[in-house]
Formats: sequence, structure tokens, C-alpha cells
Amino acid sequence: MKRIRYRDQHGVSWGDLRGGTVYPTDMWGKRSGGATTLSEVTLLAPCEPKNIVCVGKNYAKHIAEMGGSADDLPKEPGLFLKGLSALSNPGDPIVYPSWTQELHYEGELAVVIGQRLRNVSESEALDAVLGYTCALDVTARDKQRSDLQWVRGKSADGFCPVGPWLETDLDPHDVRVQTLVNGELKQDGHTRDLIFGVPVILAYISSFMTLEPGDLVLTGTPDGVGPLKVGDEVTVRVEGVGDLTNTVEADR
Repeated sequence: MKRIRYRDQHGVSWGDLRGGTVYPTDMWGKRSGGATTLSEVTLLAPCEPKNIVCVGKNYAKHIAEMGGSADDLPKEPGLFLKGLSALSNPGDPIVYPSWTQELHYEGELAVVIGQRLRNVSESEALDAVLGYTCALDVTARDKQRSDLQWVRGKSADGFCPVGPWLETDLDPHDVRVQTLVNGELKQDGHTRDLIFGVPVILAYISSFMTLEPGDLVLTGTPDGVGPLKVGDEVTVRVEGVGDLTNTVEADR
């Protein structure tokens, strides 16, 4: 089931998408109104997070391409946060900030939480997932390297496009995650190669931090990260979910 968050003439709503028809619901899928068509709505990021939690260095080949070795494999998930102003919608422009010279793409499988998580076990973790979607972890790589913390490098406005919808019926253990720039395949990974799978990530976060309905968790990026330039169209494609596409624009 594809669940969308959208804007139409009545405001912002949730809905279930079947073919080209949208059936209004609440976030959890309870029907709330008459049907409309996909062509009549604008898709929004399918989450309303209080927290955006991201996992870094979660694919061994990505660690290697960033200069790491087998000795650098993490013993537990390495987490960082993105600010809420980083969240953006399918189709929204990615503004190339004037203060960076290295804007990079990082395509990822993302998880949206549907139930409160606190001290859950790995076996319980997936029961609290509302659905899965595509996310683009936009990164100012030069500032990630130079700054004391990753706030500027990871949390600038619009640095987290998410969408186009949630897939509520997906097994996250083995799905293909790809990133294309101007139609050219740049990243091609599988979640079976995650160092820490989704249940491990969620249980680990919940051991010290409460996740609430609507919160967003990015699971890490495969190898193949690289630069973007003004005018580039970048697509994150997650098997079983769909395509998230955004275009890079110049800062004004």
C-alpha cells in the first residue's frame, strides 16, 4: 500500500494511493473523505518528524571509498541528526549553497515511524514502522570535513528530500537502493549489505532516545557518492517504493 502526504485545494492531507486515485486517510490509513486523483494533488514529504536520525558509515564499500579500512567498521550504529528545516518534498529544488564547493548526493532507504519506540528489542522494532520511502542525504562534503560538527554539512535548508510516498508493505532486509544523476547510475546497493539492518538501528536508537510517530530514520548510503552541480537532476530509486527526483538550483 502506498500512503502519501499531499496538498490540494483543501489543505494538507494523508491518503492511500491506488493506481492514480487518492483516498484521503489519516497518517495510519483510516479513511476520512472522498477520493481524488493524483494529478490534482502536490506530493509532500510523507512524514511529519520531530526527529530526523541518520546512520553514517553503514555500508562497508562506502567506508572504503571514504578512505576507511576493514579496521574502521563500526561496532555500533554511528548516528547524526539532521535539522527539521532540512526536510523537503519530492520535486523541491536542492539549492546549491554559495558557501560550499562540494555538494554531494547520498541516496538511502528511509524509515518512517508509526508507533512510539522506547527500549524496544530488535524482534519488536519493525512492528512500529509505518512505512519505507526514499531519501536523499544531501551533504556539503567540504564542510563535513572542515567543521567541528556536521551541522552545516548535513542540515542546511533542503538537505533532506524525502518521498515520493510510503510503502507500508515492504521487507527492508533486501531491497535495491540506487541513485541516478541526469539518468546515469551512480549508486547501486542492496540493504542486505547494511552493516546494521533496520531492526538493529531502530532498537539501538530506542535504547536512549524515544522515537515518535512521524519520525524519520535514514539507514545509510551505499558506495558511489559523488558531486552535484547546478542543473543536475538526481533520482533516488528504492526497489518496491519508487523514485524520488529533485533538481539542483543555484543559490540566490
